[in-house]
Amino acid sequence: MEVLRAIEPDRDPRLLVGWETADDAGVYLLDESTALVQTVDFFTPVVDEPFVYGAVAAANALSDVYAMGGRPITALAVCGFPSGALEIDVLGEIFRGGRSKMQEAGVVLLGGHTVRDAELKFGYAVTGTVNPDRLWRNSGAQSGDWLVLTKPLGTGIITTGVKFGRTPGEVLQPAVDSMLQLNRDWVTFLAEREVHAATDVTGFGLLGHAYELAQASGVSLEIDPLKVPLLPGVTELIREGLLPGGIKANRKWLDHKVDWTNLEESQAIALLDPQTSGGLFLSVPKSVAEAMQKQSKQAAIIGRARAKQEYSIRFTPGAINQG
Repeated sequence: MEVLRAIEPDRDPRLLVGWETADDAGVYLLDESTALVQTVDFFTPVVDEPFVYGAVAAANALSDVYAMGGRPITALAVCGFPSGALEIDVLGEIFRGGRSKMQEAGVVLLGGHTVRDAELKFGYAVTGTVNPDRLWRNSGAQSGDWLVLTKPLGTGIITTGVKFGRTPGEVLQPAVDSMLQLNRDWVTFLAEREVHAATDVTGFGLLGHAYELAQASGVSLEIDPLKVPLLPGVTELIREGLLPGGIKANRKWLDHKVDWTNLEESQAIALLDPQTSGGLFLSVPKSVAEAMQKQSKQAAIIGRARAKQEYSIRFTPGAINQG
């Protein structure tokens, strides 16, 4: 967003969603019933196994289309790799892992582009479609909405522990399973239900993406930190100080935008943790939130949207039971 400030936004009337509200993907209207959803995402390895890395990268890229309420249809692979430092079979496994996840999502792989780079990076540019009348944005939250998170937090902390050999296998596996899980089923479940605002939780952590949603919608969010689910083992790794650098960057960005009262330090760390292939964060009517919770225990109701206040986000134990 800082870089894009130097660029004048396009004013095409068919552009439904650009970059002004820091939404998850761009959306361009084709006709009355169809709009294109386009996104690109790639990153360095978060796990050691090449096949799993490729699959996680694919799930992560697909998530931006799901976060708009869309259906991904095609993808292009994007890869930067260090010349001579990586066996071709390893690259092949990364691409194979990504393809497997694309096939699971029903997405056609059109091709891709590779470049030599000092550090391995992999991901996808994904194109999807959405009915413009069912388009989800991060800018429609309403005062009184209930806030729902569909995956537990902690992938950044857990994968950082892997780099130092400190994450036990029984802690890593649930995180990998979470990262590999597509957000597709929630799009299907919510297709005929009312969704006021949505985003997915990735590099800015829950608080960063929640802040963007609050700002774009002109509301404040009240979150109950005790209701936010964490992956197994995250609390222990926080105590050991195994934290990704993105936590510090996210906190610096949000420092004066969030009321940190009623939030313990360990809770703040977890809510700032950069996620890979995280869950959806949605602002919906109470009835929809309760239906989501009945559909899956993974859907956690974590707070409420309120009328705009001094801070974009504040923390209140028991927030979902208040007014």
